[in-house]
Amino acid sequence: MTREAETSLVYGRHACAAVLDQRPRSVKRLWVQAGLTLDLVERAAAAGITVASASQSALDARCDGGVHQGVCLAVVPRDPEGEDSLWHRLGAVEATPLVLVLDGVQDPRNLGACLRTAEAAGCLAVVTPRDKAAPLSAAARKASVGAAERMPLVRVGNLARTLDTLADHGVWRVGAAGEARVAHTEVDLAVPTALILGAEDRGLRRLTRQKCDHLVHIPMWGAAGSLNVSVAAGVLLFEAVRQRGHG
Repeated sequence: MTREAETSLVYGRHACAAVLDQRPRSVKRLWVQAGLTLDLVERAAAAGITVASASQSALDARCDGGVHQGVCLAVVPRDPEGEDSLWHRLGAVEATPLVLVLDGVQDPRNLGACLRTAEAAGCLAVVTPRDKAAPLSAAARKASVGAAERMPLVRVGNLARTLDTLADHGVWRVGAAGEARVAHTEVDLAVPTALILGAEDRGLRRLTRQKCDHLVHIPMWGAAGSLNVSVAAGVLLFEAVRQRGHG
């Protein structure tokens, strides 16, 4: 396997800056649009990273049409964490834990947006199943605006079993379901909580619903029948933040 085949792309200025901040040794090359002056170039050069100039059309092609903002990195991918890391983090955390669980979210941009929101809300980790879930792709990293480099993403082989183990650790499992009778503001989220959201089209799977201690809905007054999953995650996460009294 060639060095290029071992790398993945990160594009967008915030996402690239986060990689340079968090793990510069993973960066193999930086492409910058000809004519742009960016401090990222100086930082990359100072770290011994190869910097190459490229036309906008070349970057468009390399990033497959993604909004690259004139900059793109080739990096050794940061792999998601395994399930054991979640239990280690739960055992070590001093604050009341808050975990975001995504049950089959498949749009990488939604994954990235959820990582960004989870980081902003002080989540311990974001948990997704290993199969039938969005990859931590360049599009996800771009949408996360750097959070993908800092927010722990845990992939698990059996989500139902993970939810059982969360309960064993004293974590209450709160799922979002449009048909639920209880509003999200009516459940105590100041206790150790895992907020669980389903896939964009079908919502929570049946077994996942059965594992929830509470099912809640987000009241809506307009004609839209549902919220984007990343928006719903933000509403639920920051209701937990509000209840916990964080300023």
